[in-house]
Amino acid sequence: MFVWSKLSAVQWTDAWEERFAGNPNLVIEFLKGGRSIRMQLFCHTAKQADAIVQQFGGSVRRLAAAEWNPSVDSPRPVKVRQALLLTAETRPEPLAALRQAHPRRQIISIPPEMAFGTGDHATTSTCLRLLVDVGRERQGTVWSCADLGTGTGVLAIAASKLGAASIWACDFDPFAVEAARRNAVRNGTPAVLTKEQDVLRWKPRRNGYQVVLANLFSTVLIDAWPVISKALAAEGDLIVSGILASQAWEVFTAAAGHGLGFTQVVRKGKWVTARGGHLADLIARNP
Repeated sequence: MFVWSKLSAVQWTDAWEERFAGNPNLVIEFLKGGRSIRMQLFCHTAKQADAIVQQFGGSVRRLAAAEWNPSVDSPRPVKVRQALLLTAETRPEPLAALRQAHPRRQIISIPPEMAFGTGDHATTSTCLRLLVDVGRERQGTVWSCADLGTGTGVLAIAASKLGAASIWACDFDPFAVEAARRNAVRNGTPAVLTKEQDVLRWKPRRNGYQVVLANLFSTVLIDAWPVISKALAAEGDLIVSGILASQAWEVFTAAAGHGLGFTQVVRKGKWVTARGGHLADLIARNP
């Protein structure tokens, strides 16, 4: 076993928690004085630990067997509306038992990894609830989806389960891209196409996508609004999250400057998720 560790300023705690949300092997220690934190992530292989170093810096050391405690509970299953159940379980027999116990729900298997998104974090769970609503409203139609900052691919996979005919997903992190691809295969969702892509440099296809998902940090969302506006098709649905409540006004004001608005805003803890679309479409629907 190996452990990655890194020191960081305390004001970045939220960002690190978000980045590794759902991974039960992350430990954040608040250091004396209250200005710094030490992060430690326990990994099964040196390759996993080295991948984090390449992405975020820090250091890696090998653990003695006596230091490793494997008795960390996996995240509990997450139920979304009456449509989805997300689990960290990957074994065939327990998954079959879940399907039998929940015949009306689509079962999505997302094991905890270094990539973000297992369904238990406030931003992901609220995105999933709004996505279920969108899927129900679009039932019986052919719709496409773009998932920006896909992480483990959970939102893209959910979109496929909810009826999206094609899903384009991207992340700037190559480890996340590989995790998302594995999860798409694991969950039987071949319609999900995942690419390594910086969303700020992305050139969306001309006709856009009927549904755009963007679970990104507030600062990235603000910079990405011009791209997101082009990516969203006419009369499309936009779901965004990763927004701290204290930054929501700034984020939504910037969105309005690019012709985007929101009719549904959900706060869960310190995080905000919103559903909207092009302002012109929203005004036409609600004159």
